[in-house]
Amino acid sequence: MDFLEMLKAVLFGIVEGITEWLPISSTGHMILLDEFIKMDVPKEFLDMFLVVIQLGAIMAVVVLFWNQLWPFSTKEKYFIKKDTFTMWFKILAACIPAAVVGLAFDDKINELFYNYQSVAAALIVFGVLFIIIENRNKGVSPRINSIAEITWKTAVLIGLFQLIAAVFPGTSRSGATILGGILIGMSRTTAAEFTFFLAVPVMAGASLLKLVKFGFAFSGSELILLIVGMAVAFVVSILVIKFLMNYIRRHDFKVFGWYRIVLGAVVLAYFILA
Repeated sequence: MDFLEMLKAVLFGIVEGITEWLPISSTGHMILLDEFIKMDVPKEFLDMFLVVIQLGAIMAVVVLFWNQLWPFSTKEKYFIKKDTFTMWFKILAACIPAAVVGLAFDDKINELFYNYQSVAAALIVFGVLFIIIENRNKGVSPRINSIAEITWKTAVLIGLFQLIAAVFPGTSRSGATILGGILIGMSRTTAAEFTFFLAVPVMAGASLLKLVKFGFAFSGSELILLIVGMAVAFVVSILVIKFLMNYIRRHDFKVFGWYRIVLGAVVLAYFILA
């Protein structure tokens, strides 16, 4: 095992752990990182690696929100937590649009939109939208202030916003769903929490799909790189999720909007001038 390749896996895990939860597009950052830090692995493994290390990020959500996600209780007379089951059904309903489109058109979407022009455009457009929507909502009280207040209609609408991110890389799954949630009257904290919960089946499904396509045909060194990337993504995600939940209690998302615009411009400039 090349120690340099291990360090590269660590760096990819750090970037994944940061960008998966902040609404700034993990895809845009991964494209830039891959330009500057090339992993010495087959392309098929790299394509799978960049998706499956998300499993580490998912586990961070499971660990941090276990009590809200686990639908069974040993402390109460009725050990099934009905509200938690209902929440999960709403999450699954929100996943349906992206799951259908992803399964049917995954390869075609990658062929058409997985390029620097599309990613940069999505970064900039959604960055502008973040700023516009936050300015529009300034002083407006949210109608939905907890996960329990999310209706079936709201869950499906969030799923449609997630579909935008599934089709256009660079949109940011968390960015699209948080922005959508704020638009339809959710508080920032509730929109962020629902986005985290929604990520569990979505990212687990995407990772499983990539693993099946790859065929589980790992060499020993490839398996170590994957485990390292996932472990680092897990630790970093724990820190980033805690930071984000504290941050949005006192601040809006406009700073992320400006960051997206700058990053989109950097992506365009780099590839045009390279």
